[in-house]
Amino acid sequence: MYICVCNAVTETDIKKAVKNGANCLHHLETSLGVSNQCGSCICDATACLDRAMESQMHSANPFSI
Repeated sequence: MYICVCNAVTETDIKKAVKNGANCLHHLETSLGVSNQCGSCICDATACLDRAMESQMHSANPFSI
């Protein structure tokens, strides 16, 4: 699913960015261009970032609840 239409950033792109160390919206802005145009993607990008970071944390520690 597209998160940032202006820069053609998908949910998969954000997941990859998290795997590469992105951990805040600023990282997505600089690496992917998220929210650099119209800004309407900020809420969706932040939510996607949070989900990706949570997923990354759980995959790194399979015993966490």
